[in-house]
Amino acid sequence: MRARAVTVSESDPGRPEPTAAGGDPAEDEENSVALRVEALIIGAERQYTPFQAARAAGVPLDLASRFWRAMGFPDVGQARALTEADVLALRRLAGLVEAGLLSESMAVQVARSTGQTTARLADWQIDSFLEGLTEPPEPGMTRSEVAYPLVELLLPELQEFLVYVWRRQLAAATGRVVQAQDDAEMVDRRLAIGFADLVGFTRLTRRLEEEQLGELVEAFETTAADQIAAEGGRLIKTLGDEVLFAADDPGLAADIGLRLVETLGDDPMMPELRVGIAFGTVTTRMGDVFGNTVNLASRLTSIAPKDMVLVDGVMREELTGAGLAPQSEKAADTADGRSAGYRFALQPLYQRPVRGLGIIEPWLLSRRGETS
Repeated sequence: MRARAVTVSESDPGRPEPTAAGGDPAEDEENSVALRVEALIIGAERQYTPFQAARAAGVPLDLASRFWRAMGFPDVGQARALTEADVLALRRLAGLVEAGLLSESMAVQVARSTGQTTARLADWQIDSFLEGLTEPPEPGMTRSEVAYPLVELLLPELQEFLVYVWRRQLAAATGRVVQAQDDAEMVDRRLAIGFADLVGFTRLTRRLEEEQLGELVEAFETTAADQIAAEGGRLIKTLGDEVLFAADDPGLAADIGLRLVETLGDDPMMPELRVGIAFGTVTTRMGDVFGNTVNLASRLTSIAPKDMVLVDGVMREELTGAGLAPQSEKAADTADGRSAGYRFALQPLYQRPVRGLGIIEPWLLSRRGETS
């Protein structure tokens, strides 16, 4: 059988132990290499059942199981699938609860949010570059033979870089907490929320080959993420043909929306884009955002013209109140006929009812000089 690239999911604790003597030698060898790579990455070998790991960590088995499932790993019964590293992680997380720094439910949330984030990161790293790097360089070699020395070289550097990026992101998030006026502001905050959506993506999925579609989605997500970060916004999540972003400042959000349309519009291989932005109170939880403002931004995106940005009435008021856009085009000119120096132009569109949100007032956003 053809050896496969070793991934975290393929060497998870739910994988059976190598077969006993008399099984398929090739499969035995593949399982053996997978376990060696797993031990290299985790830094310890399997030796504990879940019960033994929980006891060694001094954590009740039901709580240890909750932590384990929250991190995204399957139940393994009574297999010896856990390591000393798993015991240490349980002990640390439970220690935060015991010290009163985290409640039990909060500790489970920490495990879940960390597991979800790093699972996607690990999958991306395997799919995007490790799979290509483990392509056998010579005939007769297997991926398994290439994987171990490659992981051995990359692991320390990737680990250091991951910790660096996490510390940077944690510092930025902590800064927002420190600047908040009160606790309520950290849960229910006033933000500009934007969606950017590729037009006709469903039709593209039927027309393009899988590899071409994957390359298009990756190019879209990469470009959008770069532009959002460069302008000072935050990428909340990507949904294939759509990205969700947030910004504390309405002017930043307006710049992001317009920059996305401008940048992606210059790519002849990219479909048209439509963007919707709303400003208002947003509930934040585990890195995601919820509430009517998010729903409104999504609705604005669905009705936005191709390669255009729509904003709601509150966003328009924020931009005009900050002197970034005029109350009307008539107000945009000074007495001598010259522009008053506004950055954005806003054109009213017909009000329309939206299910669940009532009557909305969309405004077409552009840069000054792009509209009459």
